[in-house]
Amino acid sequence: MKEFVFCLASVAVASLAQAQTTWDLPTGYGANTFQTQNVVQFAKDVEQATGGKLKITVHPGGALFKQPEIKRAIQSGLAPAGEFIISGMSNENALFGVDSIPFLATSYADSKRLNEVAKPAQAKVLAGQGIKMLFSVPWPGQSLYSVKPITSADDFKGTKMRAYNPATTKIAQMLGASPVTIQLPELSQALATGAANNFLTSSASGADGKLFEQVKYFYPVNAWLPRNVTAVSQKAFDALDKPTQDAVLKAAAAAEKRGTAASEKVDADSIAILKANGMTIAEPSASVKKALAAIGETMAAEWLASAGSEGKAIIDAYRKK
Repeated sequence: MKEFVFCLASVAVASLAQAQTTWDLPTGYGANTFQTQNVVQFAKDVEQATGGKLKITVHPGGALFKQPEIKRAIQSGLAPAGEFIISGMSNENALFGVDSIPFLATSYADSKRLNEVAKPAQAKVLAGQGIKMLFSVPWPGQSLYSVKPITSADDFKGTKMRAYNPATTKIAQMLGASPVTIQLPELSQALATGAANNFLTSSASGADGKLFEQVKYFYPVNAWLPRNVTAVSQKAFDALDKPTQDAVLKAAAAAEKRGTAASEKVDADSIAILKANGMTIAEPSASVKKALAAIGETMAAEWLASAGSEGKAIIDAYRKK
């Protein structure tokens, strides 16, 4: 009798193990960032909504794959899901870089409108690569950090400017700085060793990464609001039953709304943290504003030329909204 009960228990455990699907979800951002915390909550919501049928394990800080490798990992089946900054992929398709056109969308309201018109085209490209976009969340506006004060556009010349996507590389070059590709988790060390002198990133990244320990000047230029996309392999998504798919999509919609609200709050809180830790918060000079505005106009025209008719349709729709 004992053997029979043990047998039944073993079958039950085996059946449960077969019924449960597990996904690894790598992200290049630290566990303390609001983006990662939002993805972790998404994973919890999915597990709860499916009664444990789908369990998603988030791997923060580039532990499983580095930030530039995550989309490729999803595409090649090495990871069923992941989070990545979509503008980092703009070298492979210009449509992925629309949110990083300087001074096109400089507020949360503008970012939302731009995303609404760009998302269908981006999702179509990703679908062709076997990837399903689940949700996207904007970072606070990209602002300027510098080890030394920047009083004129000439102050960029000869400096090392951290870059994380093609847009930031181009900006550094147009300012006369040398672009240095450094991912966010390595930025603090790079600043400490002099590998970077200035950079564009969000207030949240500066506060979370304690960049105020190496950088003392912050200029809220709010150039653009780049988006992190959480996506899944279409093959992995299709393998789920319909109720589980619906639960994932519902949790994704909630994550986009929650993450955007968190981003707005984090922006205000982070600027206060930077100031409290001794950073000088100052408006950029007229010279810097003029230089950045000119770069924005040039890069918008270049983006339109590279993005073709689909890109033009996105910008036209955005400006009419």
